[in-house]
Order: sequence, then structure tokens, then C-alpha cells
Amino acid sequence: MIRRLPSLPALCLALLALPGCSLFGGNWDGKQSSLDRDQISRTSNTVDRSPEGLYAAGIEALQAKRYQAAVDLFDQVERDHPFSAWATNAKIMSAFGEYQRNRYTEAVGALDRFIQLHPAHRDIAYAYYLRALCYYEQIAEADRDQRTTEQAMAALQDVVNRFPDSAYARDARLKLDLGRDHLAGKEMNIGRFYQRQKLYGAAIGRFKRVVEDYQTTNHVPEALHRLTEIYLTLGLVDEAKKTAAVLGHNFPGSPWYQDSYALLVDGAPRAEGDRPGFARRAWNWIF
Repeated sequence: MIRRLPSLPALCLALLALPGCSLFGGNWDGKQSSLDRDQISRTSNTVDRSPEGLYAAGIEALQAKRYQAAVDLFDQVERDHPFSAWATNAKIMSAFGEYQRNRYTEAVGALDRFIQLHPAHRDIAYAYYLRALCYYEQIAEADRDQRTTEQAMAALQDVVNRFPDSAYARDARLKLDLGRDHLAGKEMNIGRFYQRQKLYGAAIGRFKRVVEDYQTTNHVPEALHRLTEIYLTLGLVDEAKKTAAVLGHNFPGSPWYQDSYALLVDGAPRAEGDRPGFARRAWNWIF
């Protein structure tokens, strides 16, 4: 999965006026550079100990991709100056640093605390969005367990529901579509496995779920075709014809419909070429 770097929240823009805080000079790739504890300690000991000094040093560490140092500095703002405005901002920036380190559990925990304590903060929409990204970017690491995908879908939908007119909501909607396709593709993989094993009842359940629950995905035409195949195998000709009719009505130009039609009409040719579309190829690449 290609990782998209989220925009920094608006609170960082004010720091552009501070010395040495040009945030966008580098090309961040989301990977942490190596930094040992001694270097982190030296960085911490040479900065201005005021809340704004520690905060500015944290931003500089982010720019340099020294994410562990950045997190330590932002956490120090909270510890040493808990009642300052900088401490509030440091909470979300610490979460951003953890996200950059791929420490998603720690980032989500920090974001949950920020959301609970500061529900009216100017960057609350970003906090919800970053929390959703923490779940979303773990989808490709999942195998059979889809709990992470479901968590990502719920978190992305939360962004859309709470901040429907924001740029974060627009991006969340796109990721929701990809998440639905991911879940539908998983159902298709399992359904095909059951079909190969001649566990037709289980296969029918999986393919029907794709048709009913993931109607906007590219997997629906194949799911209808697989149902047609299974119904014919079971001798349920009327059910096969009804399913093929639904396929033909909704996807008349689909090669899956041509294949279904060939199963039902003697002499009708099957479609030529590879069936899987882009979404299916993307699924096979991920898994």
C-alpha cells in the first residue's frame, strides 16, 4: 500500500516564523532515521527549556526525520509545562511523531486522549483524521483477520460524519471506497476457496454478502457469476437464470455476464481475456 503523508495541522504554521522552523524544506518519506539515545539526550539538553523552545525543537526534529527525538521533546513540553498552550499542541504533534514511526497503537492512544480532553480544539478534525489513518495504514498488514479494516472503516466514517465539508472528509471518502473494495475482495477470496472445495452453501453466503453489502465495488459482477455457476452445479436452474438476469441488467457489458450467458445458452461464447479488473489486481498485489 502506498503511504500518503498527511498534512501537518494548522498549529504548525505559526512556527514558520520561529528561527530554524522551516517545516516543508525536506521530502519526508515516513521512515525513521537511526538515532541513538545519546543523540536524543544531547538534543534535549541543548535546546531552550521554555515550552515554545522545546516545541520548536520538536518541529525541527520532525523536519530532520528524527521522530523519536521529536516525540520525546513534545512529551517533555507536556511534562514540564502542562498548563501552557504549547502542551495542548504538543499532544497532537507527539501523536504525529508516533504515526511517522509506524507506532500506530501509541499514536491512537495519544489521539484518543487529545480528542477526549480537547473536543473543541481548532485541529480536532485533523486528530480524528490522523487516528483514522493509523488504522487505515495497517490494512495491508492484515491477513484473515479483518478487525483492523473494520476499525479503519469506522474511524474514516467518523471523520466524514463529523466534518463532512472538510478536506479530511473528502480524503476519508476515497479511503472508505478502497476499504469496502478490500473487504469485498476478501469475501471473494474466501468464497472462491469454498467453491473449489465444493462447500457450496458457504460459498453462496460469501458471494451473496458481496452482492448485498458491497454493491458499489468492482467485485459484484463476479460474485453474481459465481452464484450462477453454483446454482447450476446444484441443479437450481431457475435461481441461476434469475441471478444471471440481475447480472445482465446491471452489468450488460461485463465479461462475467457473457460467461454466465454462455453457461445458460448452448453455443454462446465465453468472454475472452483476463477477467480481474484493477481492484482485483490490486488485491492480488497486496496479498
